[in-house]
Amino acid sequence: MISLWPPRLKLWVKFTFLLILGTGQGAQAALSADEQNNVDIYKKSSAAVVNITTVSLREDFFFQAYPEKGVGSGAIIRKDGYVVTNDHVLGRAQKVSVTLHDKSEYPAKIVGRDPDTDIAVLKIDALGKSLTPLSFSQTALAVGQKVLAIGNPFGLGGSLSVGIISSLGRDIKAQTGHTIKDVIQTDAAINPGNSGGPLLNSDGEMIGVNAQIFSPSGGGHGVGFAISGPTVKKIVDQLVQFGQVLRPWLGVEGVGFSAPLLQQFGVPLEHGMMVTGIYKNSPAARTGLKVADREYHAGFRVIPVGGDIIYQIDDRKVSSMEDLRDYIFDKKSGTAVTLHYVRNGKKLQATTKLAFPPQVRAGSF
Repeated sequence: MISLWPPRLKLWVKFTFLLILGTGQGAQAALSADEQNNVDIYKKSSAAVVNITTVSLREDFFFQAYPEKGVGSGAIIRKDGYVVTNDHVLGRAQKVSVTLHDKSEYPAKIVGRDPDTDIAVLKIDALGKSLTPLSFSQTALAVGQKVLAIGNPFGLGGSLSVGIISSLGRDIKAQTGHTIKDVIQTDAAINPGNSGGPLLNSDGEMIGVNAQIFSPSGGGHGVGFAISGPTVKKIVDQLVQFGQVLRPWLGVEGVGFSAPLLQQFGVPLEHGMMVTGIYKNSPAARTGLKVADREYHAGFRVIPVGGDIIYQIDDRKVSSMEDLRDYIFDKKSGTAVTLHYVRNGKKLQATTKLAFPPQVRAGSF
């Protein structure tokens, strides 16, 4: 049979037909290496990411109790059912449940909580189901490297977002007011409900736990924060072993004084903390520090006076109780510290050894 179509027209029709086939519903465009990595990490890691649902009892205007639900995320960290999340995800929950990737749901037991680092550990009994935990990364992080966040934003479980590490070594505040250090800043989209979920590297290893966003509107605007892997692991290990974090104690209470207030009282300091209380049998009790014994009334303010003013611990300046707590936060029990203080205009110092609080010493060692 002789074709009546010119050769060029035949070639054009053939090319068009192949183009239509290539863009049909059954075709899939080739993925870039980076896209394929995202797909692989999600397939590998998403089964270890859980949705956390909490139920808390609240009171309405008429003092009637009603249940209030909360949602968050978490990551399985051990095959025997241990899950890490944020402490603030749990809030005042009376009931906590964990939903796995396959939609199966289990009641969760709170193993331990550490509000100062915003980390908590749960445990579930998956009734013989095989669990695949995430592993913590052992490699150093760098600004600019790719990160992936998997979580439950706005209750939409199994959501993946991708970004980079925007900065390292940031500080954020826990709900207790304590400064959480060495925090990862990322531009990966993190929204309410992502809290407690893992931040992963391109090998699918956990490098942090997503904790906070910086946003006036409450939505993700490219500034999210994750508690770093080394901090998380250290806290998790203690919560699993002891049910609490073992931190040393100084046993002193105080109130920060501003520079103008110190000058008003004739104290030769630019910063300091008035000692207002010392616990019996504490490390501070062995220093001979003097506690404020009277009050000064300045308008509506009541200012404790008459005690020693601590202005330095070792080589770290002290302006408040938070400065003291931050300094001894990661110290070991038995570590010697030197307190520098002013009494009656004289600069003095005293050395003592940190110890665990009595309730910890009485624990299961």
